[in-house]
Formats: sequence, structure tokens, C-alpha cells
Amino acid sequence: MEEMVAQIGFVGLGNMGAPMARNLVKAGHGVTVFDLSAEAMGRVEGARPAASAAEAAAGADFVLTMLPAGRHVREAWLGAGGMAAAARPDAILLDCSTIDVATAREVAAATGRVFLDAPVSGGVMGAEAGTLTFMAGGPDEGFARAEPILRAMGRTVVHCGEAGAGQAAKACNNMLLAISMIGTCEAFVLAEKLGLSHEALFEVASKSSGQCWSLTTYCPVPGPVPGSPANRDYKPGFAAALMVKDLGLAQQAAGETGAATPMGARALELYRRFVEEGGAEADFSGIIRMLRAEAPTA
Repeated sequence: MEEMVAQIGFVGLGNMGAPMARNLVKAGHGVTVFDLSAEAMGRVEGARPAASAAEAAAGADFVLTMLPAGRHVREAWLGAGGMAAAARPDAILLDCSTIDVATAREVAAATGRVFLDAPVSGGVMGAEAGTLTFMAGGPDEGFARAEPILRAMGRTVVHCGEAGAGQAAKACNNMLLAISMIGTCEAFVLAEKLGLSHEALFEVASKSSGQCWSLTTYCPVPGPVPGSPANRDYKPGFAAALMVKDLGLAQQAAGETGAATPMGARALELYRRFVEEGGAEADFSGIIRMLRAEAPTA
């Protein structure tokens, strides 16, 4: 794809947003950043700090947000943040937050501009390495223009459909991830009870029908996959509290559409309990600790 240099406004520099913005700087783009934390803005070397979200949006070719929840996205673009009003009429607007589908569609329609919802998968490690997966919803022309910008931050960029389709894909993907991680953890807990080593189960399952991302890339026990959070005492990664948020969005969508998702509902129950019992800041794969503690004794 032909290289391009763009002026980019980036608002929201948390654990995901800051490394994403740094990768845009590394790609040679002119990046103006804003966050309520001055310290966070200082973590993006080479970017110009703005005094407000509106200032970050003004004059940019592309304007991105990476914020905690739907209410923050709505406020930044349509409310006091003033980003939609400040952005150029021909700018491409992107929200990379993970929010509910209804809010994504509402904001896209209300801006009156080309707007993409483009949530990500890959966690902090993917954000730092520039290997995120972007799932985007919005018009074809806007996606075509935005794709080179997204590829500066990610390895895989998928156009999922019209407004809200990116958030729909994210909800489905993370529900599946949560379910598969719980199943993977349960398999290792059972293996431990049966006297089967972690390495033996990994060698068999990773090369047979039990193979999945939760096993081969994010193995929930230390050893078989050196880069997984299990080898760092379950330091995230992707925090369990964020998994609860995403599972909640999936269940909200299931309720609104009448979809039957009993495993997704059960996964939400288990992760919510893990968070309530002190696991909020642990990686979501750390739920294996709770499952071990609940295993019946002989």
C-alpha cells in the first residue's frame, strides 16, 4: 500500500491508546494528542500535546479516540469535548474504543461526517508491538482512506460492514475468547488433578482438536508459551475487569437481539466473580486460580 503521511489527532492515552499513538509517530505521521492526564501525553514522544480534545481534532486528516466507555465517546465527539464540531468536514473520524453497538451507531449518525467504529483485539502487547487486529464498521470510502492509518498500528484490518459492525464483531470475538479461555483453564485444572504435566497436555492439545488461541498464544499456565501472562504472575495483558466489561456488552447485545448465548452468560458470571474476589487487575487468564480453588477435593 502506498505510503502516506497524515496529520492525526489522537484522544485517550491509556494503556492501549498511548502505544497506539506512539506507533503512529514511528510511522512518520504528525500526531497531536490529548488526554486528561498531562503525564500520559508525555508518554508519546514526538507527538504535540493539545490543550483540549477539540484542539487535537482541529486541522487533522484523521481523528481517533480510545476511551473507556460509550458515555465518554459520546461526550468527546458530541458533547463538551466538541471534537465533531472542531474536525474538518473532510476528516475521517474513528473511534477505537470498545463500546455498545447502539452508541457507536448513534455517534456515527450524529457527527454528520465519515465516521468509523474500529475497536481492537490484541491487548497491550499487541498495541505496543503494532500487531493489533482492527475490526471496522462504516462506509467503504472512509475505510479505504483509513486503512493505511490503521495498518500503522495493527497487523490485521477487517472491514466488517456499516456503522456498528466493528463493535458487533468485537462483542462476538471477546465472548468467544472468554469461553475458550475458561475451557482451556478447566482442562489444565483437570490435568493437574490427573497427574498430567502442563507440558504434556500442551503438546497434545496444541496439535489436535483442542487447539485454540487461548492455548497456543495465551496459555494460562507458565512454561509452554513463554510470552503468556502466566509467566509474569498474570500481569495483564488484558485485565479481567475489561473482560467483564466486554462480556457485559455482549450480553446486552444478546438481550437486545434475542440471541441465545448461555455459555456467554455463564462466562460473565464467572469473570464477574473473579473480579469481585480480587482479580480485577489480573490478566483474564488468571481465572485459572479461581477454578483451582473451587476444584472439589477427594
